[in-house]
Amino acid sequence: MVNTKISLSGIEIDNPVIPASGTFGFGYEMADFYDINVLGTFSFKGTTEDPRFGNPTPRIAETPCGMLNAVGLQNPGVEKVIAEELPKMEKVFSKKVMANIGGFSVKEYAETAEKLDAVDSVGWLEINISCPNVHGGGISFGTDPNAAYEVTKAVKAVTKKPVYMKLSPNVTDITEIARACEAGGADGVSLINTLMGMRIDLRRKAPIIKNKTGGLSGPAIFPIAVRMVYQVYEAVKIPIIGMGGVCSAENVIELMLAGATAVEVGAQNLIHPCACRDIINDLPAVMEKYGITSLKEIIGGAH
Repeated sequence: MVNTKISLSGIEIDNPVIPASGTFGFGYEMADFYDINVLGTFSFKGTTEDPRFGNPTPRIAETPCGMLNAVGLQNPGVEKVIAEELPKMEKVFSKKVMANIGGFSVKEYAETAEKLDAVDSVGWLEINISCPNVHGGGISFGTDPNAAYEVTKAVKAVTKKPVYMKLSPNVTDITEIARACEAGGADGVSLINTLMGMRIDLRRKAPIIKNKTGGLSGPAIFPIAVRMVYQVYEAVKIPIIGMGGVCSAENVIELMLAGATAVEVGAQNLIHPCACRDIINDLPAVMEKYGITSLKEIIGGAH
């Protein structure tokens, strides 16, 4: 028998597979496809203090081995999430969930985090300082070590729950940002978010996405994710949630060998709604194939 359980900042979960924020809604939308309680946990739709309509359409563009998106943190705002979305989620998901938080100022990040900290079903806070699709927020904090430090410190001051800072790959040195988050008190880091990209419509001779640029996700970015997780593992002592182009149980194990404690699956959920369930089902056989008896024992094993 193999052991797929891992511990994420003191909370043991059945397996390391986590649907990424923005690809799984608030969970209940996906419960029609399968019993989502097979998941380790999931990161729900990015939530901001105020409601956001998001960016104008078109917001999506296909690419070879991936996709571009510029949704722009569309969500109903934290008050409505707590009052309406999370009660519906709790009816279909019995485990602790990861709350993904977006913001446009240090104060907004902290206020939203404080409200979600009070929700019993929330186990971890994932602070998105890396969204490339909103102007004036998100990525502006994730590309500046000082700003990343300040957001981390402010959020940690208002919550007792583990805080994971979600990092941008659109930087010269991602380890510098990771160290700043660790210095600010982060319990862990999540990486990588999407890479900036663009597609142009040949007929219109203009960018396909109304926002002009969008975040590239999908299998194309997996080798970059592996490299950056590997680098960050050597730079900090806090746990890493790895993500970026994950499509299979083999990918999960590869990212864990690079240094990830848990692994998020993003774009693949949009292609195959049951992707995470299938990856979880495949994990034991893949572990046996490579002589792995416990996933806890392989974290950082490639170093």
